[in-house]
Amino acid sequence: MLRFIVQAVVTAIGLWLSARIVPGVDFTSTGSLIAAAVILGLVNAFVRPILVVLTFPITVLTLGLFLLVVNAAMIGLTSMFLGGFTVAGLWAGIGAAIVTGVVSWIAGAFIGDDRR
Repeated sequence: MLRFIVQAVVTAIGLWLSARIVPGVDFTSTGSLIAAAVILGLVNAFVRPILVVLTFPITVLTLGLFLLVVNAAMIGLTSMFLGGFTVAGLWAGIGAAIVTGVVSWIAGAFIGDDRR
């Protein structure tokens, strides 16, 4: 449970930074940002694995770059569920996926992984 909360906080920071950097990504309040982070965590836990398996052939053909589209789709799906979080198009979703991924990668380097 603590790991999910930490991941949600890191995701919220990534989404906040995405809203500041990427045109077309916006949120209306802090509450909607936190809700978007939690919903994105749930979408990534349940929907993303199915989509990754279904799109595996095209992911191999594009040498993994199609995963950016999958991540953008998960962010877009989150914005469809939540009215206070908007993503205006595929390119804004890809930009948000890149920024959120980089923030998660940096946070993972500092936090570490205690699953060993």
